[in-house]
Amino acid sequence: MKRIVIAIDGLSSCGKSTMAKDLAKTIGYIYIDSGAMYRAVTFYALENGLISDSGVINEERLMSDIKENKVKISFILDEHTQRPLTCLNGVVVEKDIRLMRVSEHVSPIAALPFVREALTRQQQAMGEEKGIVMDGRDIGTTVFPNAELKIYVKASAEIRAKRRYDELLAKGEKDICMDSIIKNVKERDEIDQNRAVSPLRKAEDALVLDNSNMTIEEQKQWLMDRFNERVCQN
Repeated sequence: MKRIVIAIDGLSSCGKSTMAKDLAKTIGYIYIDSGAMYRAVTFYALENGLISDSGVINEERLMSDIKENKVKISFILDEHTQRPLTCLNGVVVEKDIRLMRVSEHVSPIAALPFVREALTRQQQAMGEEKGIVMDGRDIGTTVFPNAELKIYVKASAEIRAKRRYDELLAKGEKDICMDSIIKNVKERDEIDQNRAVSPLRKAEDALVLDNSNMTIEEQKQWLMDRFNERVCQN
């Protein structure tokens, strides 16, 4: 069976990563979480004092560190879950990059042209052999414009915020407020959709998946149906 590239884009907290991981595992493809890569860069910036208390980014230093290969992002497979874990400079940071402090700064970091250019090159190299599922904001429009299957995922801001709230609670994070999460979700939408470089938008040939009222099983079936249809076409 011919292997293809599957690009999944969409709004924040839509569950793109979870559905992409499950799909990749089911069909035997490699999963790449592009959002985790931007979160890893954001975590690096926070840990190295490159983002001030007021949110100002030290762009010159961050650009220099990226050029000097001081921000190395890789993935390893969790032997128990068989899912990829994000590593920053050889250290697993999967839990760290999912915290609210990273969520609050990831969109401004991801909007920086030099960050997007560097990570896009890495992502395209990962997809050269095909047989991958990658999710993010610009996968079907910028990273893999020729992907054989493109999916654009959306859901209401309120539903996405509730999913994010539940996720943070499950991870043991305290002092979280639903109102602040809704605000963060809407702010990220605004930044992602209006940034100068590779803004979030639906590719013309992308299939839309509104999962606001879908169960996980319904999502999985929808994705498998679309995958089987596209593989048969190719």
